[in-house]
Amino acid sequence: MSTFHSRAPTTHLALPFFDDAHREIGNCLADWLPKQSIDETDDRRACREWVSLLGANQWLRYSVAKADGGVFEKLDSRALVILRENLAFHSPLADFAFAMQGLGSGAITLAGTKEQRANYLPHVASGKKIAAFALSEPDAGSDVAAMATSAAENEDGYVLNGTKTWISNGGIADFYCVFAKTNPDAGSRGISAFLVDAKTPGLDDSQHIHVMSPHPLALLKFTNCDVPKTALLGEVSGGFKLAMQTLDIFRASVAAAALGMARRAFAEAIAWSTTRKMFKQTLADFQLTQAKLGEMATLIDAAALLTYRAAWMRDTQDARTTREAAMAKMTATENAQRVIDMALQMHGGRGVEVGAVVEHLYRDIRSLRIYEGATEVQQLIVGKSVLADALYGG
Repeated sequence: MSTFHSRAPTTHLALPFFDDAHREIGNCLADWLPKQSIDETDDRRACREWVSLLGANQWLRYSVAKADGGVFEKLDSRALVILRENLAFHSPLADFAFAMQGLGSGAITLAGTKEQRANYLPHVASGKKIAAFALSEPDAGSDVAAMATSAAENEDGYVLNGTKTWISNGGIADFYCVFAKTNPDAGSRGISAFLVDAKTPGLDDSQHIHVMSPHPLALLKFTNCDVPKTALLGEVSGGFKLAMQTLDIFRASVAAAALGMARRAFAEAIAWSTTRKMFKQTLADFQLTQAKLGEMATLIDAAALLTYRAAWMRDTQDARTTREAAMAKMTATENAQRVIDMALQMHGGRGVEVGAVVEHLYRDIRSLRIYEGATEVQQLIVGKSVLADALYGG
């Protein structure tokens, strides 16, 4: 039940954060997406279809580097931001499908051997293989160092034992990037990364997790799961750094997904308020409505500027952008929640009716304030960073 059917806005592409290549991506995607329609009643089937569609139409090529079948020489944060913002405007599930291809394979792009890259990344780019990132555990979410999943080395490779949870694409993925402790007593410095194919004996990914906004999530159980030495991704005990580097790349794109949802809610609010009759005028004629629309527009622009800055800095500056990405992720997800809530309120009873765009956006946005680092974690990242600058010099 949408009142709005046009393409996503692209005027922001004129900002100096982007170049002509990015503008072409944004405009082409904004034209292509409204023509696509996938039945999302079954989220697992729909995600497979989105991956296949995005792969067939070359969009997944932006989730890998040029040497592995991608477009840019390295993963380009601004391209990821533009893609996720557009996809989330059209379908948060389409955004999810795209994002998990990048996140699930990002560590291979960063640290994979020639063979690992060849075995996985071209298939990620084509949509032939679905990727997943397996980091969180029942007792180790924000506190990654507390993970209990172990990887014991033997003559042939490693034996994995433990449990992962909240794993996006769990149960539909063809392979998992799994983080486990090769040195149980070393905290975060004892974590290593492994590539585990979904059909590996000892891996059970059949337990699905159902959430308020349907997405394919699962619990992974590793029981004496043997993987060869060639499954090790990067250096032994280098897994924590690799996980954080991967999240750094994609954190700004989470902000972009939230931005896309906020822009869609805003568009729905404008379309609804300018056509909804009330007391012999439209809802948009009321000053209170105008004030709310003004607040929504400002929240969106504030989030957009932080998001584009973080992506631009990562692409152009020779320095880590952890703080800037954290600011963007925190602000964009929190602001989007407020914008979508105001849009739903503006719709009145129609806003909470199942099938309304603002109703599903209200459910979709909530998880973005938690995954890939909850808002509170982003606050800590920023706070520690500014204190370090103040005490030790920026």
